Amino acid sequence: MPTENSYKIRTKRKNLFLRVSRGHFATSHSHINYFIDVTTQKTRLSEASAVAKELVSYYKLTTIVDTILCLDGTQVIGTCLANELTKADFANMNSHKTIYIVTPEHTTGSQLFFRDNIVPMITGKSVLILAASVTTGYTVAAAVEAVKYYNGYVAGISALFATTDECAGYKVDSIFDPNDLEDFASYPSHECPLCKEGKKIDALVNSYGYSKL
Repeated sequence: MPTENSYKIRTKRKNLFLRVSRGHFATSHSHINYFIDVTTQKTRLSEASAVAKELVSYYKLTTIVDTILCLDGTQVIGTCLANELTKADFANMNSHKTIYIVTPEHTTGSQLFFRDNIVPMITGKSVLILAASVTTGYTVAAAVEAVKYYNGYVAGISALFATTDECAGYKVDSIFDPNDLEDFASYPSHECPLCKEGKKIDALVNSYGYSKL
């Protein structure tokens, strides 16, 4: 973790918790006062499975999901979520009895796109967008736009942590929210009060992790 002010926010599930660090961090879109570290949730099977078991409750017997679009390196969680959604009590909600797990590519302008061989997994499909976190919402909004561009249908938006319950006109379902971090704040880089106070940036952060400065 990037600072000494690091701790875990726990839940009732043994393998489900949120690692956070308080400090001054810069993302590509903003400055934030907490780094949300979901590295092990994205890479460790037991933790990814716990996340999936929590998220699946939002879609139980209510949502058809043909494809899970994984952002921020959430493919392991996406695979676990697909497994939960295709269990016996969910299968009747899925017209194909299976779920595709896909990730987008990015243009130099940060737009999302899919190769021709992936497009059939989006077009005409009900697509659940899965993100590690939703704070500024730029990446998720781009994902919504991409799904619509390829004539897919947005089935929902899921995230481990989100500062909003809506993005691009769709409900955001998350496990953790600002109530777990009461003083969480995100600022445009040119309006960051931490910068104005002369506080140095602790680390550059993105969906891959952090780099200390």
